[in-house]
Amino acid sequence: PEMTRQIFRNIETILAAAGSNLGKIVKTTVFLADLEDFQAMNGAYAEFFSENPPARSTVQVARLPRDARIEIEVVALV
Repeated sequence: PEMTRQIFRNIETILAAAGSNLGKIVKTTVFLADLEDFQAMNGAYAEFFSENPPARSTVQVARLPRDARIEIEVVALV
């Protein structure tokens, strides 16, 4: 879950620099190295989107850059 939290802290910083915020995210795609991590990721994810979460896709991938266990892509309004 800490990896998910750090990713969203990073996304918050990037969105703020662009004049946006987490509330303006309309779609996320979560890439997991192992779907066994879904429940832990989902719990941390919910901390950032307690109401009206954006649309989300979650997929298991064979490998992520730098052997990361999770990567999250977002589409947000600016």
